[in-house]
Amino acid sequence: MSTGDIQDPFVNFNFKVELDGIIRVGFHEVSGLDATVDVVEHREGGWNITPYKFPGQAKYANIVLKWGMTIDTELYEWHQQIVEGDILRRNGAVLLLDRRGVVTSRWNFVRAWPTKYTAPALTAEADDIAIETLELVHEGLVRVQ
Repeated sequence: MSTGDIQDPFVNFNFKVELDGIIRVGFHEVSGLDATVDVVEHREGGWNITPYKFPGQAKYANIVLKWGMTIDTELYEWHQQIVEGDILRRNGAVLLLDRRGVVTSRWNFVRAWPTKYTAPALTAEADDIAIETLELVHEGLVRVQ
């Protein structure tokens, strides 16, 4: 590709979530694909203008999955296992697809487990879809495509 070629940006509404090789679709939203490196400041005697800055620990935001409620309770049951003390960690990925369904980007995360489940907000005054939410903690995020 030459530098003169123009590329369209990827769309954000076509994606899948993979957990231990099982691909799940139908998510309303995925957020929290975020990594931050702490800054460690070090002052050195005789250098009073500014401290030196070094990279510290990497921190990863929780991944939040939102989906329209159905009879499928697998993700809720995973959270319930954690509540009952049976810690099951899973590796996973978020896959961004182009309009033809081809994977354009992939974010892998490791050793995830659900820290929070939220049932849908219910109201008789709306006609929205009932949305369930699961928040995953994990120990690493890497974009591989």
